Amino acid sequence: MSATRIIFGCGYLGLRVGSLWRDAGDEIIAATRSEERAWELRTKHGFRTLVVDVVDLFHADLPRADTLLYAVGFDRNSGDSIHDVYAGGLQNVLAMIPSNIRSANYISTTGVYGTAGGGWVDETTPTDPQRDGGEASLAAEEVLKAHPLGRRSAILRLAGIYGPGRVPYLEKLRANEPIAAPSEGWLNLIHVDDAARIVVAVDRWLAERETSDGPHVFCVSDGSPVVRGDYYAEAARLIGAPLPRFTTPPADSPAAARAGADRRVNNSKLHAWMAAAGLSLEYPSYREGLARILQSETAI
Repeated sequence: MSATRIIFGCGYLGLRVGSLWRDAGDEIIAATRSEERAWELRTKHGFRTLVVDVVDLFHADLPRADTLLYAVGFDRNSGDSIHDVYAGGLQNVLAMIPSNIRSANYISTTGVYGTAGGGWVDETTPTDPQRDGGEASLAAEEVLKAHPLGRRSAILRLAGIYGPGRVPYLEKLRANEPIAAPSEGWLNLIHVDDAARIVVAVDRWLAERETSDGPHVFCVSDGSPVVRGDYYAEAARLIGAPLPRFTTPPADSPAAARAGADRRVNNSKLHAWMAAAGLSLEYPSYREGLARILQSETAI
């Protein structure tokens, strides 16, 4: 049976989720701030569109839908704060969304956790965000928990999303230029195509449940953390570049802040859930993911 899905945030991940739903026969309503982006989503992807700003929804007339996906990214040029976009935006959407909606999915981040000194974190680990993005995402999680729809929702804490067109520093690797990041420290990753499939599967699971006991929290990672130096060494190997070189980033830079987290994400809960649902990751580690991405790009 087809459904109507409303997506706030049809970006790198949201567009792929919407495409999977569309290909399954569902109607997609893509909400965006940009008329230009709305035109692209209509003409290239066959979505219905809604031009709205989540920070100012007071006069919006939101259409009826069965499912909500909130995957809004932060545009630093918007003039809004990240807290206004993540937590405030979600609160506005929930206040305006039609009452018939049956489930919601919020794309959060593993940035809600604190520094771990190389240790493991999972869904039971106390949250302690150290950066604005993690704080804003955690505030949005609390907004969803406090709303009645939260009982029929999932909070998906995504690790670093990578995929086609999203492998950083490739040009620096090709030019043998140093990367301004520590070679040490753990990276936690999920391929964008696996992440999209997980969102679709979790939403289907929510729809099939007879109980309203959410929100259900999942750490969405491939479960194979990799030391940063090893990740970029593999990327360099695949593109035929020399081994990467690294320099220490400024202490107050985003790269230094990310490296300071130094945590490993345990995906055991997600892995068990996927196994019970008969699902598996197409890219169980960065090796398979990078090979597919970079070999395809090299062929082009």
